[in-house]
Amino acid sequence: LCPLRYPFEPPRIRFLTPIYHPNIDSAGRICLDVLKLPPQGAWRPSLNIPTLLSSIQLLMAEPNPDDPLMADISSEYKYNRQLFLLRAREWTQKHAGQ
Repeated sequence: LCPLRYPFEPPRIRFLTPIYHPNIDSAGRICLDVLKLPPQGAWRPSLNIPTLLSSIQLLMAEPNPDDPLMADISSEYKYNRQLFLLRAREWTQKHAGQ
């Protein structure tokens, strides 16, 4: 959803499909600095939707376990990667497999 003040405010993005990921919470909110205004975030009006989507795609492929929204999933990602991958696969099949 693009706010009225876009591009001076970042779009509001969340996942509707549950995702097993340390940086995405159960409500689908994404922990990504370019989705927040400074000083906490890194949003700039020069960023565009394709760049934002690329950042989300990169986060999906390479989670940031040091800045998690889901501490238990982050711990699993850091210390038991096999279990993390198994659960992520199960969630994908369960929630996105249709």
